[in-house]
Amino acid sequence: MAIFESISIRRTEPADAGALVKIFESESVYAQTLQLPYPSHKSWSERLSATPDNVHSFVAEVEEVVVGNISVAVETRPRRRHVALLGMAVHAEYSGGGIGRSMLAHAVDFCDGWLGIRRIELTVFSDNERAINLYRQFNFMCEGEAQGYALRNGRYENVLYMARVSGQ
Repeated sequence: MAIFESISIRRTEPADAGALVKIFESESVYAQTLQLPYPSHKSWSERLSATPDNVHSFVAEVEEVVVGNISVAVETRPRRRHVALLGMAVHAEYSGGGIGRSMLAHAVDFCDGWLGIRRIELTVFSDNERAINLYRQFNFMCEGEAQGYALRNGRYENVLYMARVSGQ
């Protein structure tokens, strides 16, 4: 896959529901996230229309086509407001083209520079080496492994807990 030169990142809008369905309907995408197969347009429309204030969602576009999604959910409990949870996905046809790197750079900058987040947390399936390597390039460290964390294709799979801590 070629690296895309022109990747733009913008806030996710309710009108992006159809594009997100296309991203998350691919087995290679939903198998690496906690999403279920066969997403519906209605469920994505409702989800995007009711996004809580503590959730910041962005899409990546290449030539005005939505090819990725990244979300940052800021913890609401008072003693954890310095923490954000991160989740992301890239359209299967655009995987390996720098989309994930661009979205992650944007999310880290947004957390550091605009939200005052000191700790970004995520879980990643332990066999997703491409994602793990990307996270490590952004100073995410593995903090542990959860055995049998999530059901995927009839099997309970392990995930790594990773976090990026800044300003210690």
